Amino acid sequence: MGVAGKEPLTKLIQTYKCIYPFDFALMDGDGYILTVRDETTLHYLEHRNIISYEVVFTPPNYVSHLTARSKYGRMGLSFLNAAKVHSGFVGRLALELVNLNNSRQPITIKRGDPFMHIEFISREGRPSPYRGDYMFQYMTDDEVSEYLGVLKEYFKDLFDIAELEKMARERVRG
Repeated sequence: MGVAGKEPLTKLIQTYKCIYPFDFALMDGDGYILTVRDETTLHYLEHRNIISYEVVFTPPNYVSHLTARSKYGRMGLSFLNAAKVHSGFVGRLALELVNLNNSRQPITIKRGDPFMHIEFISREGRPSPYRGDYMFQYMTDDEVSEYLGVLKEYFKDLFDIAELEKMARERVRG
């Protein structure tokens, strides 16, 4: 097991579209820096979900790990959700935050702000891809179609296509 560095991650992104859209300037050596889809202001003690601008696909032989950029922790944002993206997951990430700023001031995160580091870690053993309710969340029909094609082409032995198509129809939208 190991973290995919710049070269292997670039190859994963080119082959499987692990990050879409992809901007090479957001590579950080040990991963990628995800950005924010919509500008959001959190008031003191307010809890909100922040949605990543990028679609993330964690190939079934990887697990992704998330860490917040320290800039936001220093402002007083606390990250509530687990820092793991399951193998086989496809979708935009919903990052759960609460504003715990000591001065009780609002914190604004702007659209496109570099926000969260994501690392892809190779896993051992037989893949067990994600099959939960959040598969394909916050994706457009065109994006879902594109990723269904990737899954069918490269991972058809791991996914039940009818089940994937059902998850796509019933996905969280927004």
